[in-house]
Amino acid sequence: MPTSTRTSTGRATASKSSAHKEATALLRADHKLVSELFEQYEKSRSPAKKKELVAQICKELTVHAQVEEEIFYPAVQAALDDHELVPEALVEHATLKDLIAQVEGLEPDGEMFDAKIKVMSEYVKHHVKEEQSEIFPKARASSLDMTELGDQIAARKQELMNAM
Repeated sequence: MPTSTRTSTGRATASKSSAHKEATALLRADHKLVSELFEQYEKSRSPAKKKELVAQICKELTVHAQVEEEIFYPAVQAALDDHELVPEALVEHATLKDLIAQVEGLEPDGEMFDAKIKVMSEYVKHHVKEEQSEIFPKARASSLDMTELGDQIAARKQELMNAM
């Protein structure tokens, strides 16, 4: 991921010296982070901590889905001439966005809230497994420049995170 530095105006900018990462490595790192956040949620008993974790989970998933939909999926779909994997992933994203809308900004108020987070966690695990076992290997085996794609994803992700 690009490191950021502060300009004289205090705005963060991507450092030119940041390491370039391959696209699927960046996306895998997002998957790992969200998985860890779900684990923390499951262990937490504090409503305040749960609310903080859900806010972070929703933000991470929203940004991750957006960069996949804007950059990664279109490139993969074109390179693979895919008419199945990417459309299925997009449908899964739509369902995930619905789950996010059901919990975002709400107080963790008991069993139903916890159940929604549990379902979201399981849904994300399923989606991640399919991406990492089906889409990522095919993308890496294609003619795509995965480092260039990674640079685009990292830059867009930084823009989206800064805007939130």
